[in-house]
Amino acid sequence: MERTAANETFFYTGTYASADQPGIVLCALDADTGEMRIVSHTEGVDNPSYLALCPDANCLYVASETDEGELLVYRRDAATSELHLMDRKQTKGASPCYVSVTNDGKWVLTSNYSSGSVNVFPVGDQGTLEEMSALVEHTGRGKNDDRQEGPHAHSIQPDPSGQYAVVCDLGLDQIIVYRMEEGRLVTHRETNQPPGSGPRHLVFHPSGKWAYVINELNNTVTAFMYDERRGEFNTLQHISTLPEGHSGEGTAADIRVSPCGRFLYASNRGDDSIVLYHIDQESGKLEAVEWTSTIGQTPRNFNLLPGGILLVANQDSNNIVAFQMDGEDGRLTHNGFKLEVSRPVCITPVV
Repeated sequence: MERTAANETFFYTGTYASADQPGIVLCALDADTGEMRIVSHTEGVDNPSYLALCPDANCLYVASETDEGELLVYRRDAATSELHLMDRKQTKGASPCYVSVTNDGKWVLTSNYSSGSVNVFPVGDQGTLEEMSALVEHTGRGKNDDRQEGPHAHSIQPDPSGQYAVVCDLGLDQIIVYRMEEGRLVTHRETNQPPGSGPRHLVFHPSGKWAYVINELNNTVTAFMYDERRGEFNTLQHISTLPEGHSGEGTAADIRVSPCGRFLYASNRGDDSIVLYHIDQESGKLEAVEWTSTIGQTPRNFNLLPGGILLVANQDSNNIVAFQMDGEDGRLTHNGFKLEVSRPVCITPVV
């Protein structure tokens, strides 16, 4: 982990900003005190909403979530974490909202929400992008007329083996697994979620045995057994993200598993909370433990930093809020610090 003399940890924040505003914000968190500060910002891109670092952290890939979707590549200065634009490619899809990089750093994957399509780009010299090697457009719709009038690919990521790319399509209520064959995406299998659930993001357990999907529209998490050899998901459990007796509208947003594999966290917009689950180490099933206020509005994204820090990006209250994770039971305690950032929607640690 790169640290300054003050024992700081860097992280980038993606935002909903216009090109003439501070869009990608470089921040630092003091590992001793928990205090955060803004180091610098990068302008010149519309809605740099989702960010992903390459495996060696030398490049940052940025989705420009617009009707004319783009994927941008920035070279990161190893000494200062400042960004320098190197490349940009159109995704040929609308509203790219997710970016991931394969573990070997050879391929960048993007999902286009509005057009319901996914892309693969080969990585060339110095992290730049070669011409797109795959563009797959989904078809169909779900039962929710307002949100599922067509396909909405909300995330795409490699599985732990690197053999497959896994897509959550909110509009189709499907988890779609593609075989990755030299930059091409070949449909492997599809797993149906409950009608109207709206799968959004997926995380794999550190053991590789289980995976967890957060379903935006019906506010649930689905626990799966994952067969890495077969690229197959088998449902274990559906569990609510909301506390019992909750009333009012809301949508689930993001999901993370702790490095130790014992805790799972998920965020609720509307309830504006983070729910903590304990993961049964034998079965992979979840038990809801507690709900913690995000001390802000619309926690679209959150992430885990070294030292047991959880940072929440509260989009509509324009702040990032820090919590300390208890190493024994995973419970969250606000450490007293907030950072004002306009419309933050993605937190990417420099590790």
